[in-house]
Amino acid sequence: MARRALSPASLAVVQAVAPVLSDRPTRIGVSGGADSMALAAAVAHVAGARAVEALVVDHGLWRGSDGHSRQVAAQVEGLGLPVGVARVEVDTRDGGVEAAARAARHRALWLTPAIRGRAIEEVWLAHSLDDQAESVLLGLARGSGTRSLAGMAPRRGERMLGVPADAEVVRPLLGLRRSVLREACADWGIRVWDDPANTDSRFRRSAVRAHAIPALVVVFGDTVVEALARTAGLARADADALDTLAGAAAAAALDGGRLRVEAIDRLPEALRSRVVRSWLDAAGCPEVHRRHVAAVLELVDDWRGQGPLHLPGGVRVRRSGGLLVASGPAGGLAALGRLG
Repeated sequence: MARRALSPASLAVVQAVAPVLSDRPTRIGVSGGADSMALAAAVAHVAGARAVEALVVDHGLWRGSDGHSRQVAAQVEGLGLPVGVARVEVDTRDGGVEAAARAARHRALWLTPAIRGRAIEEVWLAHSLDDQAESVLLGLARGSGTRSLAGMAPRRGERMLGVPADAEVVRPLLGLRRSVLREACADWGIRVWDDPANTDSRFRRSAVRAHAIPALVVVFGDTVVEALARTAGLARADADALDTLAGAAAAAALDGGRLRVEAIDRLPEALRSRVVRSWLDAAGCPEVHRRHVAAVLELVDDWRGQGPLHLPGGVRVRRSGGLLVASGPAGGLAALGRLG
């Protein structure tokens, strides 16, 4: 990409990217949309000799997706970034297309071999402030708690088999509106592609984008998007503080991998539910939901000698005297040394 004077919009994107870019091997996820193309252009502008590359993920969900992916990759290469294309299989047996495509894309971004041979330590995603606002609304609609209302973190650790222990997902554009990113692409002369799925109301996030956000803008004005994103930041600070307190409470409640009922019983609700959720997660229970936590807490609050709970992942939880005991699929004690 030829150097030229930066416009206000492109300067805003570069200023969001430059302080965050490190010397760690980094991969940018690019779809061809305005958000990810603006991210790729800004990274190319400041990357220099850093080990940064891009990856275009072809989900294969529509005819001609392979040709589109190659075109996007060629444009990214023209910006000055090494780029690869990864074709993935979207398995919808365990959920909808949206979630399955997101999971397949996430795996590809981390597990596709790096162009330069060094293991990827950071994956950068181009979520914007508008995406953050949509996430808050989706969390509200689900009746979720503080952590869900916290939306997407600018930086979070990645726990996936096969990636470095200190790997992180980075979202440097969460403070910028989608309109700014589109304007930056226009100023850079970058062609962008608008994914039809983003306006397909069969998908929940797309419906929020097409209908819920515009309705709120009519009532509250355009600043409602910033207000929702600000709510995410406030909720994240609260959730982080509660998680820290819950970690200390969990350490105090543990007895050889089991939870002491007395210790759980005296905790405030916001902490006891977090302790139990983390304990079930450490025991190997996948996708811990509120109903699972509530069922375990019944063994604390309404103990009548009931039998063990059978939870996802083959995890069983029973009360034995003053202790909650989690057993894995083989019947052994779970969660030893992995909580608190």
